[in-house]
Amino acid sequence: QVQLVESGGGSVQAGGSLRLSCAASGYSTSSLYMGWFRQAPGKEREGVAAIASVGDTRYADSVKGRFTISKDNAKNTLYLQMNSLKPEDTAMYYCAADRIWWELLSRYNYWGQGTQVTVSP
Repeated sequence: QVQLVESGGGSVQAGGSLRLSCAASGYSTSSLYMGWFRQAPGKEREGVAAIASVGDTRYADSVKGRFTISKDNAKNTLYLQMNSLKPEDTAMYYCAADRIWWELLSRYNYWGQGTQVTVSP
């Protein structure tokens, strides 16, 4: 069983930056495929960024060039560096993991509780 705990959310003005963290336990991140998803009120959950066990990455077009996904296997932690934030990035952000490479599809087996990101104009 994989447990995921997100942190790092908060409120920031447009143009600002935040770094989200997702601490994993129960399984090594070096063997996991992991991703960040977000869901805004009234909208469907969408894939933001994903990283394969060997490090390949995928990004949603809306965040390319602004967000960077990475993981530190020594710390068993996944990160999402978010720069040049926009009000439309406001959402609950979730960390997800699985032993299968789902890329940006919301089919990961393990999910965290989420961390809120709010970007004001």
